[in-house]
Amino acid sequence: MSPLGLILVSSALLAGLCIAGPQPLKVTTIKEEPYAMSKGSELEGFCIDLLSAISNKLGFKYDVHVVKDGRYGKTDDSGNWNGMIGEVVRGEADIAVAPLTLTAQREAVVDMSKPFMQTGLSFIMRKDLGSDDSQFLSLLKLFSTEMWMGVLVAYLLTSVCIFLVSRISPCEWEQPEKDNNSFTLSHSFWYTVGALTLQGAGPHPKALSGRVITSIWWIFSLVLLACYFANLSLWLHSDNQQLSIKTFEDLANQNVIEYGTIKDSSSFSFFKNSNNPTYHRIYEHIKEAQSYSLNAAEGFRRAQKGNYAFIGESVSLDLAVARYCNLTRAPEIIGMRGYSIAAPLGSPLMKNLSVAILRLSESGELDYFRSKWWASSCVAKDGKGAPLKPTSLKGVFLLLAFGLGLGLFLALMELAAKSRKVANSEQKSCCSVMSAELSQRFRGGEVATSDSTEKNKA
Repeated sequence: MSPLGLILVSSALLAGLCIAGPQPLKVTTIKEEPYAMSKGSELEGFCIDLLSAISNKLGFKYDVHVVKDGRYGKTDDSGNWNGMIGEVVRGEADIAVAPLTLTAQREAVVDMSKPFMQTGLSFIMRKDLGSDDSQFLSLLKLFSTEMWMGVLVAYLLTSVCIFLVSRISPCEWEQPEKDNNSFTLSHSFWYTVGALTLQGAGPHPKALSGRVITSIWWIFSLVLLACYFANLSLWLHSDNQQLSIKTFEDLANQNVIEYGTIKDSSSFSFFKNSNNPTYHRIYEHIKEAQSYSLNAAEGFRRAQKGNYAFIGESVSLDLAVARYCNLTRAPEIIGMRGYSIAAPLGSPLMKNLSVAILRLSESGELDYFRSKWWASSCVAKDGKGAPLKPTSLKGVFLLLAFGLGLGLFLALMELAAKSRKVANSEQKSCCSVMSAELSQRFRGGEVATSDSTEKNKA
């Protein structure tokens, strides 16, 4: 654009309400997911939504076209700019709305707005290569929290039931007033733990009721341990032999996972020009190993296939993670930079663009656009076995509950049979004898019999 034309356009923008004369603004962009993508004959994406929101705030019309050479913009061998930056410099476009990185070199030839998106350098790898669960937590996560609570409740109920049937059943002691019952409450808890660890802790129940409960508990313990060790085996083949790589320093200090980036990209230049020893070591490794990727799509494919970490801009990596569920991005982001809108040097529209971007950020619209176009298509799942839940073993829990109930019922039947025999011989009520037997077993009182009464009289 000639100086005279620039002056005329500037005057119109200042005199009007931020509109570029009677003609709509010429906007250049580049096709890149999810910033600008074809939808029939039109374009859609983050940058298209951003442009629409800014135009509504500033009140201008626009025409969007895709940059002819498909480039963002850098100087060629002759010093001329290509791509979107070149179109803005030559006056072929009034503004460039795209993921243009704000750099000192670009700022020297065009005006750049306040960043509408922050990004930086990070890396992605397959989830099973970047697991960071500790050994201890992984062992606990083999069962879900509900499962652990279910096991604890089952243990407590079984221990209490063993204690009760050992007190109730006549087979555990012939003479409650003289014998000491081996199954105290503490021994019942210890006995249940011994059965759970397949060790056993004598003495064992003698009554049928106690043997029913302990047999069911042994079956429950075997199934429970089998499921735990099955999950443990899966964990040993997935988590236990994985590296925990969360930073670029972790990446540089290991030689198991290969890593690289796009050759001659801004990411590669960052490591090449950095004075940080760790970052320069990463550059030397990539250069020596020739672990380049032709483009981001190839880097994503290599990361999905296996032993490779792809380094790139965090927003692009976040998009890959949202699309490919077996990938994960490292939490560290370095070399923070921003994406901005470009306009010719001295353009009075730039101030209004920056203010509009700040207002969109403050109102949360930029965050909405980000969540809209970076929405994840992945369902929450892992490549390893999920924590075992109680519903998976509800059958064995029901079996245990049935065994506990059956054991208590048999113990009461055994006591009832003995009480009836004593009641018949002493001409007493069966209920009174049974009540006295229970009192003897749980409170240590004496059972009143005719023999003891005769002895007391003598």
